[in-house]
Amino acid sequence: MHAIRLHAFGPAENLVHERTEDPVPAPGQVRVAVAAAGVHLLDTHLREGRPGPYQLTAGQLPTIPGREIAGTVESLGEGTDPSWLGRDVVAHIGGAAGGYAELTVVDAAKLHPLPAGLSPAGAVAMIGTGRTTLGILGFTDPGPGSVAVVTAAAGGIGTLLVQYAKNAGATVMGLAGGPAKTAHATANGAGFAVDYTLPDWPRRARAHLETLGRRATVLFDSVGGITARAALDLLGPGGEHLVYGGSGGQVLTLGEKESAARGITSRTALGPAMIEKGGGLRALETRALAEAAAGRLRPAVQRFPLAEAAAAHRALETRGTVGKVVLVP
Repeated sequence: MHAIRLHAFGPAENLVHERTEDPVPAPGQVRVAVAAAGVHLLDTHLREGRPGPYQLTAGQLPTIPGREIAGTVESLGEGTDPSWLGRDVVAHIGGAAGGYAELTVVDAAKLHPLPAGLSPAGAVAMIGTGRTTLGILGFTDPGPGSVAVVTAAAGGIGTLLVQYAKNAGATVMGLAGGPAKTAHATANGAGFAVDYTLPDWPRRARAHLETLGRRATVLFDSVGGITARAALDLLGPGGEHLVYGGSGGQVLTLGEKESAARGITSRTALGPAMIEKGGGLRALETRALAEAAAGRLRPAVQRFPLAEAAAAHRALETRGTVGKVVLVP
């Protein structure tokens, strides 16, 4: 098979498209012919050898990255339920990785049947990005009367948060970088979108809130840094600041004193608390797939050929993507 392998930590060019041996499923596993593989910002950190939840060491190289896949089960390991053979499936592999390939092995316990009407790329978006979105929403309930501000509103999670809040009856403001991304946010359901690459974007955002006669009630923050600092000023007393990333360079967390001075609550909407609120990762995955299959959430996907994984990483790192990035063998 062909796969993307990382032989040494470093830049995106270190992701090499090459031929390697077909993986063999162990007992309790299946081998999947991959139709779509998800690319996550965390994958770029792993590629560089940065510390993280799935930190790699030089002794584990070469490796095949990728933890989200969809495709068709083509062979079974010993003792695996035979009913999986030939089925279209989606799975979050977890720390084992191996998704950037034409074939990969997955524990059968991690599989979900691919819902009818949902593409492999869409299912890949929901099995990771979708489950995180629903996990974040376990911390708040934007609905009628809410004013939600979504940073990175054209990203994978941002796209789904905008849709969810809009469907729930909230007023939504999307913050995104550049005209194409703000257009995506408004087309996706944001009542107003602000380009936060413009120097006067905070003034524009405040002016829009003034037309509503409201302050924001919840800030969904995956950007951090100076952008999040400015966005905090959009929140009114009693507002919520939910943190789930720092793509702008630094995660912004507030101490109790600053939160109290602002009259808001600030918390990290990831980790064990998110999983517990969501009833576990598998429950979140099941719900996310069901929401997409029913058409209530519609993941945005940007596809790259498997052989162009390096280009996909560069685009993601330079914030040049819209929606979930997916590799297609």
